[in-house]
Amino acid sequence: SVVELIWMAIQVGMARKKYGVKPPADRSEKSVVFNCIMRAHLNTLEGYPQFLGLLFLGGLKHPVLSAVGGCIILAGRVFYFLGYASGDAEKRQRGAWFHIGELICLGCVISGALSLL
Repeated sequence: SVVELIWMAIQVGMARKKYGVKPPADRSEKSVVFNCIMRAHLNTLEGYPQFLGLLFLGGLKHPVLSAVGGCIILAGRVFYFLGYASGDAEKRQRGAWFHIGELICLGCVISGALSLL
């Protein structure tokens, strides 16, 4: 997952250079594509704590199933990023299936919690 975040950060860095957006600015008044690339990366970062929590807690009771869910999330996030980075924000839906992985991990967490009762 860290490699995925680093890859996305590199994409943002290359977009900054290409579209002339200097830090600390996180958006461009001129380039919709830059804004989409930045938003895709930031959205992934915003969901990262939940990803790690679900993966860890779900993995306590169901390590293999939780890992499968985590892989689905990671793969879906790549498709999400690539779709969003195209400059057409609607294309981010191509990776929306990462939510299936989240539901799998959430189910693992719930199952683990219920087993403690």
